[in-house]
Amino acid sequence: MTTAIRTSVKHGALLIAGILMIATTLRVTFTGAAPLLDTIRLDYGLSTAQTGLLTTLPLLAFALVSPLAAGVARRIGMERSLFIALLLICAGIAVRSLPSAALLFIGTAIVGCGIALGNVLLPGLIKRDFPGQVAKLTGAYSLTMGVSAAFGSAMIVPLAQGSAGWHGALLMLMAFPLVALLLWLPQWRQKHVATVTGAGALQNRALWRSALAWQVTLFLGINSLIYYVIIGWLPAILLSHGYSEAQAGSVHGLLQLATAVPGLAVPLILHRLKDQRAIAGLVALMCAISAAGLWFMPGMAVMWTLMFGFGTGATMILGLTFIGLRASSAHQAAALSGMAQSIGYLLAACGPPLMGKIHDTAGDWQIPLLGCALAAVIMAICGVLAGRDREIAPR
Repeated sequence: MTTAIRTSVKHGALLIAGILMIATTLRVTFTGAAPLLDTIRLDYGLSTAQTGLLTTLPLLAFALVSPLAAGVARRIGMERSLFIALLLICAGIAVRSLPSAALLFIGTAIVGCGIALGNVLLPGLIKRDFPGQVAKLTGAYSLTMGVSAAFGSAMIVPLAQGSAGWHGALLMLMAFPLVALLLWLPQWRQKHVATVTGAGALQNRALWRSALAWQVTLFLGINSLIYYVIIGWLPAILLSHGYSEAQAGSVHGLLQLATAVPGLAVPLILHRLKDQRAIAGLVALMCAISAAGLWFMPGMAVMWTLMFGFGTGATMILGLTFIGLRASSAHQAAALSGMAQSIGYLLAACGPPLMGKIHDTAGDWQIPLLGCALAAVIMAICGVLAGRDREIAPR
C-alpha cells in the first residue's frame, strides 16, 4: 500500500510539473517573437499590414482550432492531445525559423494551432485530475506562463544580436516545448476514456444555449480583446503622449510582468471567498479605470499600466478558474474552454486592427481607450454574473 501511495504521489508531481511546463510554451512561443517584428519586417521587406498579420495569424488559429479541441480529446484522450499540441508548437517554430517569408507565416499559423489545443485542454485536465485545486493550479500555470513570456521577451533580442541572428533566436524558443515534451512523455500511455461520453456533441451544443456559459465566455473574451488592444498599441499610445521609444519599451515590459503577479495573489484570496462576484467585478473595473486613465492622465502611465496588467492578469486567472468551477465535468470544462477561447480570440484578432483604424480616422487614441474602458465595464457585469456559486447543468 505504501508503494502504491508513493507511485500515486510521484505520478501527481510529474503531472503537475508537466502541466506547468506546458504552460511555459503557451505564451512565450507567440509573444517571444514580438520584439523582433521590426527586424523581420526590414529583413523580408514586409509592409506594416503584413507584419501585423504575424500577430493576427495565431489569434485566428486560436479562434478556429479552439472549438475542435474538445472533440480531439474525446477521441484520443487529453494527454495525447496535449502531446500533439507540443509537437505542433515544435514543428511550427522549426518551420518559421527557416529563411523564407512564406514559411514564416505558415510556421506561425502552426504554432497558433498547437497553442490553441493546449490553451483549451489544460483547464479540463486540471478539472479532471485536481478538482479540489482548480484555483491554485490555474494561478500557478498562469504565473508560469507570464514569467516565461517576460523571460523570453527579455532574452530574444540579445540572442538575435548574436551570431545566430533572428532566425536562430526564434529557433531557440523551441527549448520550452522540447522540455515540456520530455516531461509529458510518461503521460502518453494515459487515456482516460471515462472523461469522454457519447453525449459530448449534445453537451457542446447545449453550452451555446447556456446563459452561464456565455457569461464566462464574455468575461474571458472581452478580457482578450482589451488585453491585445493595449499590449499591441501601448507603445504607440505612449509615443503620442511624448514618451521616448526607450521609455515606451520599458513601460511595455512592465505590463508583461504585471500580468504575471496575480498568479501569486489571486489563488490565495479565492479559497477564502464563498463566491467570486466581488473579486471578478473589482479586477475588471481596474482594467476600465486604467484604460481611461491612460487617456485622461498619461503622465501617470506607469501606474495605469501596472493597474491594467494586474487587472487583466487577474481576470484571465478568474476566467480560466470559472471554466473549472462552473463546468459539471472534465469534458464540459474542455468544451466550455473551447467556446470561451474561440470567441475570445476572435474578438482579440479583430480588436487591434479595428482600434488602429479608429485611431487613423479620429487622429488620436481617445475613442479606442474609452472604448476599452466601456468594454471592461461590460466585462465586470459578466464577471459578477459568472462569479455566482453554481454550475452549468449537464444536459
